Amino acid sequence: MLADDRAGGQLDEGTSRHSFPDDVEFSPSQFADLAARVPAWSGSDCMVTPLGGGITNRNFRVLADGRAFVLRIGGNATDKLGIDREVEHAAGLLAAELGIGPEVIAFLRPEGYLVTRFVEGSPVGPDLARSPAVLGRIVAALRRFHQGTPIPGAFSPFRVVDRYAGLALELAVPLPRAFAPFLEQARRMEGALYPTGPTGAVSVPCHNDLLNANFLWDAERVWIIDWEYAGMGDRYFDLGNLSANHHFSELDDHALLAEYFGLTEPDPARFARLQLMRGMSLFREAMWGVAQQGISRIDFDFAAYTERHFGLLGEWLARPDYEEWLCHARGPE
Repeated sequence: MLADDRAGGQLDEGTSRHSFPDDVEFSPSQFADLAARVPAWSGSDCMVTPLGGGITNRNFRVLADGRAFVLRIGGNATDKLGIDREVEHAAGLLAAELGIGPEVIAFLRPEGYLVTRFVEGSPVGPDLARSPAVLGRIVAALRRFHQGTPIPGAFSPFRVVDRYAGLALELAVPLPRAFAPFLEQARRMEGALYPTGPTGAVSVPCHNDLLNANFLWDAERVWIIDWEYAGMGDRYFDLGNLSANHHFSELDDHALLAEYFGLTEPDPARFARLQLMRGMSLFREAMWGVAQQGISRIDFDFAAYTERHFGLLGEWLARPDYEEWLCHARGPE
């Protein structure tokens, strides 16, 4: 998380030196009340700086007695996106316990505000993620989380797409023309991945939102942040999501699978499962953009975001190996 210094300064009761979003109305006195509920801040003079980059929530860097923290304020109606702040908190605690996520300092109920330790690091872009050293750290962190104790909540990209489509209808957001044919293919993918039904899937703790910005690299370790979409799910969605968001090539995908499973030669079934979940990652992202058009108050072009991801999904479905992946996906977990 890189701080953005558009605003900042010491809070006091009489002066507001901070710019807060319309949907989070903070005054200095309100922040003082909030700070009193966080033991690490109580009695401290706090400096608050907005953190850039978020398109769902508002994040702030809080400096208190020389120690830096992150305060996450949930965006408007994020529960409609399937975000459960209690699940996010539980996932963050597990990630911190495993040494792959920042320490959780406080969780404020009923608002669902989350306070974590601020960790220094640089975003992990596609080129860095492909490098063997960093890919190995990413995979080790993911595998550790996947092998962790169960967390509350469940995640299926297939059900998420259904949820977002229903939400779009509820909020009178037009569904793109491409939605219906893509949904038909999603049903085929789900049948290929789970021929005995969704209950036959192996469910493990997953992050489910492995964007570039949700990794930080500090030259010693990879931190994974922002666990708001976490839940029990299919590990192949995390792998496919990582692949899609970092623009992996087929060679990169084989390297990812080899690192994760300890493979010494390509595995067509595992490769097919990853590719199908890569497609579902694009579909989920496109439909997230549709839903956000009716929900979010953040200044962001969600329509363009939607169009771009539907375009990527169309290119992916046109791949000549798609039908072959549907056949091979019925392999080992």
